Amino acid sequence: MRKALSLNSLFSMVNNERMETQNIQGLWTHLHWLTMLAEHGSYTAAAARLGVSKAAMSQRISELERAAGISLVQRTTRSVRLTEAGQRLVDDTRAQYEQIAASFASVRERAGVARGLVRVTAPVAFARQQLVPKLPAFLRANPEIKIQLEVSDRFVPLAAEGFDLAIRHSAAAPETHVAWQLCETHSVIVATRSYLRKRGTPQTPHDLVSHDCLFYPRTTGAATWSFTPRSARKTAALKAITLPISGQFCANNSETLRDAALDDLGVALLPDFTAQAAVQAGRLVVLLPEWRVAGAFAERLYIVRPYASHVPRAVSQFVGYLRESFADGFAW
Repeated sequence: MRKALSLNSLFSMVNNERMETQNIQGLWTHLHWLTMLAEHGSYTAAAARLGVSKAAMSQRISELERAAGISLVQRTTRSVRLTEAGQRLVDDTRAQYEQIAASFASVRERAGVARGLVRVTAPVAFARQQLVPKLPAFLRANPEIKIQLEVSDRFVPLAAEGFDLAIRHSAAAPETHVAWQLCETHSVIVATRSYLRKRGTPQTPHDLVSHDCLFYPRTTGAATWSFTPRSARKTAALKAITLPISGQFCANNSETLRDAALDDLGVALLPDFTAQAAVQAGRLVVLLPEWRVAGAFAERLYIVRPYASHVPRAVSQFVGYLRESFADGFAW
């Protein structure tokens, strides 16, 4: 009888061990999702990175906590952070998941076809006027790549919100990211011919003082525009000028200012990528070409990505396409 009980106990122990192994294997995906939550700092960003719903993300983490028998995540109304137990679990498993991801990515890339989702954020005016028109050619050439574009003028924290790439209109490349200069960009003064017939064409920056100026508000103080001569030969004779300007309308979006100029409301200061199409179509005229507007908009566009040990081929391919597409800037 004792021998039978001993065998029964042994079979029970083996079965329990098998069940425990199966349960842990069933939680591998949950552990990976916890790692993504730790990396991105929010359910929304982690879910976006994984391509799942926020509700599914929350459910998986809750299931993992029930299986572990301990809280792994501290939830507040504003943020999500891991508990000590949750962070230890992530730290102990992160390297293995990174190795799996790198190995799988390497295998997929041997297939020779770039595929996957690329999440991109870009400034509103640039995205609408320049980026979106170039996307169809890329997508047709790369049917296995999907682009998810967020149009926003704010500087999005890429890793925290799950973005692969950002296009930044800024004075310098961010040192915290991998960055490439996309192209140079310049500010231009424009107006319609009908407005100029009524109000006259400015011949010097000083003439703008008597015009209705459409501008991007930078401070709460008086609005000013600054100019420097474009030609080095004229630099000695012409000095930099800063002038107070005024008008009935200002806006913090260059497309809106362009549209106001097209409605004959005044002289607008715009980045060249916003003005380009209207200038090429003859709807806007560039004024004061011998002068460069200083300090209004940044003079470079950059494409940036977070530092990563492995960069998906889809991301690299899209970066290469953008650099080639915008290499010549926005001259007309």
